Amino acid sequence: MLNFSAGRPARIRYLSGSYKLIADGDHVICAVSGQKIPLPALRYWSHELQEPYASAEVAGKRYAEAKAKGLL
Repeated sequence: MLNFSAGRPARIRYLSGSYKLIADGDHVICAVSGQKIPLPALRYWSHELQEPYASAEVAGKRYAEAKAKGLL
């Protein structure tokens, strides 16, 4: 069976506590580090900023920066 989404980034709408796949892909790119995050490993994102994060530490830092800038 062919997997046409392999190797392509997914387009996602980040919701509070879940996300909705808009366009098929097998990964997203961390908004801070640029690291590839496979969809099964995606655990951290901001629904307010519509950004994925590679780890809790990265998400916490980005949240603090956004709050300081008045984005949240």
